[in-house]
Amino acid sequence: MANIISDETIEYVGILAKIELSDEEKEQAKKDMGNMLDYIDKLNELDTEGVEPMSHVFPVDNVFREDVVTNGDDREKILSNAPEEKDGAFVVPKTFD
Repeated sequence: MANIISDETIEYVGILAKIELSDEEKEQAKKDMGNMLDYIDKLNELDTEGVEPMSHVFPVDNVFREDVVTNGDDREKILSNAPEEKDGAFVVPKTFD
């Protein structure tokens, strides 16, 4: 294991995560984090020459659409369902005095 995680690093991560770890959990976390870093080092050994960087595995197109009103102004139709209406708005009971 080439990547050694210090006790201070585990303490700092615990503070950031707002968790308290027992001594056994800290040791396990150090081991797990070291294993993750070792795996990343192993991935860095791969030859990526000529591989174009990407942010997603699949091509992502802009998923936004134009904001177009499709239902029109149905105020009268909507207010026809109201038990009481005043000045083009629903009238509701007071919730506090």
